[in-house]
Amino acid sequence: MNKFLSSLADGLEPYVPGEQPKDKKYIKLNTNESPYGPSPKVLEVIKIQATEDLRLYPDPKSTVLLKAASDFYDLPEEMIFAGNGSDEVLAFAFAAFYSGKKLVFPEVTYSFYPVYCNLFDIEYEEIPMGKNLVINTYLMKSAGCGIVFPNPNAPTGEMIELDNIRAILESNPDNVVLVDEAYIDFGGISCIKLVEEYENLLVVQTFSKSRSLAGMRIGLAFGSKQLIDGLNRVKNSFNSYPLDRLAQYAGVAALEDNEYYIEMQSKIVTTREKTVTELERMGFGILNSCANFIFASHNKVQAVDIYQKLKDNNVLVRYFNKPGIENYVRITIGTDKQMKILFQNLEKILEG
Repeated sequence: MNKFLSSLADGLEPYVPGEQPKDKKYIKLNTNESPYGPSPKVLEVIKIQATEDLRLYPDPKSTVLLKAASDFYDLPEEMIFAGNGSDEVLAFAFAAFYSGKKLVFPEVTYSFYPVYCNLFDIEYEEIPMGKNLVINTYLMKSAGCGIVFPNPNAPTGEMIELDNIRAILESNPDNVVLVDEAYIDFGGISCIKLVEEYENLLVVQTFSKSRSLAGMRIGLAFGSKQLIDGLNRVKNSFNSYPLDRLAQYAGVAALEDNEYYIEMQSKIVTTREKTVTELERMGFGILNSCANFIFASHNKVQAVDIYQKLKDNNVLVRYFNKPGIENYVRITIGTDKQMKILFQNLEKILEG
């Protein structure tokens, strides 16, 4: 045991991100990145902002980004928060609203949630999944404590309808309900506008997926002025400069070129539907997905074998060795060319 670790650090079980191997060239269908690059306007503004001014600290308030987000989402700037990727925004939210309290989230969900709970001393309960790994919203309505869930859910891709989210909010008026919308742009309906109706709602989004900016680390949160103030208090107690200059202006350009991103999102959704059809033809069972990935299980070949054999052939998908989902692989939607290579490899694997 490392004698320099504190009791807290020694007991932490950190989040394990998707593989990022460097030993050879892979087709990466494992970390839900966009297969398409960011808007050319984003790349241009990064070049423009890469000046001598990088010697200076960035704007701690991310003013230009909050103004652009305010215009785009039609919400006051005071109801929007910007952070270094949605993971940091989530961490600030866990610290601000749930530390020392109880929190519930789905049993099968984003695996960073229990990590944050252990870090911030949050008691948590995992809500059992319904049939076909559907989130049990009925149990959330009776939670009586803080609630967090992705919508669409990760890693399943399932979507919760707005009426059910309203019911959860109204059943827990004295507790913060956090909706993590990392994948909302691939077929779901955002509940951002509900923050004007419900003071206990916090919505978190990211530029990593639908806006092709995973390498820039840009996350936003939307909520009542009281909730946003809480996030700012935590941020300024931890890091006053979470977003660098290039990220702030890249975020602005991404919001301003929404037409480009709608086109890319549409291409991904079209490829997703083609992928579902092709994999079902091969004997896979696919959960309904409103995300840029699918969750697939085969009735004859174990998921771990599919994962390993694909990796041996330079195709990466995500495998979770966890009870209840140990026979599923999560497959990020790539380009049509990448998916064709996936299909060819799967055909060989299934043939044995």
